[in-house]
Amino acid sequence: MSDDISLVKRFIGHLTTINKHKFLVTKMCFQMGLYRQGIQHDLSKYSPVEFFAGVKYWQGNRSPIDREKEVLGYSLGWLHHKGRNKHHWEYWMDIQKGEVIFYAAPKNIVKEMVCDRVAACMTYQKEKYTDASALNYLNNSRVLYVINPDTVLLLQKYLTWIKDYGLDKGLKMIKYD
Repeated sequence: MSDDISLVKRFIGHLTTINKHKFLVTKMCFQMGLYRQGIQHDLSKYSPVEFFAGVKYWQGNRSPIDREKEVLGYSLGWLHHKGRNKHHWEYWMDIQKGEVIFYAAPKNIVKEMVCDRVAACMTYQKEKYTDASALNYLNNSRVLYVINPDTVLLLQKYLTWIKDYGLDKGLKMIKYD
C-alpha cells in the first residue's frame, strides 16, 4: 500500500486519473463514430472492487493494478475489469478442451483498443507522450506472444497510422477502415 501518500490524495488522484483516461477515450471514440463504446468505456472502474483497489494502490505514474499485483501477486480489480471490458485482449481468450483459444476481436473493438492504449499513454506519460507511444508500448510488451494474430496485426496497423500521420488523421483513417 502507498502509506506515504494520504488516503485523500490517493482518492482524488485515482478519480482524476480514471476520469481523464475515460474522457480521452470517449473523445477519440466519438471521433471515430463509436458513440456507445465511448460512453460505456471503463464504467466498471467506478465499481467498488475496481475503484477502491485503485485508490489503495494509486501512485500517479502507472496503473494501480501493477502495484496491486506486486503487493498481492494478483489484482482482484484487474480480474473484474478484464472480464467486463471487450477492449482488453484478455476478454477474447477462453479455454476449450484444455487448450487456450485466442479469438480475434471485432474491428470496432480493436478501434476502441487503440483509443484505450493511446489514452493510457497520454495519461501516464504526460508530457513525454508522442504519437509513437502506444505502438512502442505494444511492440515492447509480452502481449504479442499471446494475443490473436489477426487482432495484433490490426492493432499494429492502426497504431502505426497514428505514429506516422498523427492522432487526428490516424483516427480518421481508422474510422473509415
